[in-house]
Amino acid sequence: MTGRRGPALVWTAAVLAYLAAVVHRTALGVAGVDAIERFGLSATGLASFSVVQLGVYAALQIPAGQLLDRFGARTLIAGGSLVMAVGQGLLAWADDVPTAIVARVLVGAGDAGIFISACRLVAEWFPAPRVPLLVQLTGMIGQAGQIVSAVAVALVLHGAGWGTTFGALALAGLLVTAVAWLGVRSPAPTHASVVASAVRTRFVHAVREAARPAGTRLGFWSHFLTPFSANVVAMLWGVPFFVTAQGRSPAEASALLSALTVSAMVSGPIVGRWTGRHPLRRSWSVLASAVSTLVAWVWLLVPDTPRPFWQLVLFVVVIGAGGPVSLVGIDFARTFTAADRLGTATGFVNTGGFTSSIGAILAVGVVLQLASPPGATTYTLDAYRLAFSALAVLWLVGVLGVLRNRRLARADMARAGTVVPPIRDVLRRRRA
Repeated sequence: MTGRRGPALVWTAAVLAYLAAVVHRTALGVAGVDAIERFGLSATGLASFSVVQLGVYAALQIPAGQLLDRFGARTLIAGGSLVMAVGQGLLAWADDVPTAIVARVLVGAGDAGIFISACRLVAEWFPAPRVPLLVQLTGMIGQAGQIVSAVAVALVLHGAGWGTTFGALALAGLLVTAVAWLGVRSPAPTHASVVASAVRTRFVHAVREAARPAGTRLGFWSHFLTPFSANVVAMLWGVPFFVTAQGRSPAEASALLSALTVSAMVSGPIVGRWTGRHPLRRSWSVLASAVSTLVAWVWLLVPDTPRPFWQLVLFVVVIGAGGPVSLVGIDFARTFTAADRLGTATGFVNTGGFTSSIGAILAVGVVLQLASPPGATTYTLDAYRLAFSALAVLWLVGVLGVLRNRRLARADMARAGTVVPPIRDVLRRRRA
């Protein structure tokens, strides 16, 4: 694939695969109420579905990064799409919990390498100044998969039922597999890619070397801190919370999930342009997102009565912006990591947000069950208020991780000759 259209076509195929992966990833969140009824689940039982899926995804990030360094993006994207299609086909047929768990394991495993492969393709095909914006655009378009889940999947689910819905997702996954295999290519080998393909270091050593720079660890904690609030809502607990605790209709709940996704899609290019123009101030967007997310949660959870619809919309808009901000962590990996370890480093960073999301989803499920009568399958607003408050622990851990590693990364940069000037000096020069 050569010529001017080559990069655009490769990127389009990769983005389509990522969009489909997000649909597969979030479809169960739309079907949460149906899953409770189909499998007779408790809150922790339902949470276990997403925890298993995300746990597999997170656990495979670094192995997927190593496979990406060795075999390239085409193999990971096409292979991952096929595995997810098989998982959704199995879920369409499942009528017991063990089978459904195996299906979610397959979805998580197939999903693991797709986004990091798309990011690698952007770095390989496009000039460096355009990479931050294009990574954000990749995330933005991919997150439209949440709208597909919130609208199209919900529509088919309520009209045609469980088996038809997940069977259709399996067929769509097979189609995407074919598109990825035909459309994704790596550019002509460069010195860096030749080195990357030749490197065969041991797993532990490769991970240690990829995570050694403080800037890469800053990327991990940035990715840990910013997306888990949106993931908790989009992937599992949003629809049950809006319907059973806030008294909203399924259509209104779908609209709120769509608003969350639109927020992520709109804010992504803004974050990307900021990152590209102000590479020394990338952590600002991470900390600003963390503070605004905390304010949104406090504003939602302090009152003990259902909130008006407009407030719920503002809430999902604020937390939705955390997804694009998490991709700043991927950009930290790109700029602080050698080319031959970029896949492994990107996988390491991408583990952050899904580790925090696993903890958040599980924490909400456990607290909901502890705060509710035995055998309950629907939960009160007070139980949700208590459960969502547990997210403050993860928020605090993430903030401390960002602040510590930002300080270490700036010290490393200073030793290399790049000093980040204090903001008061920047403002003083602008006024002058």
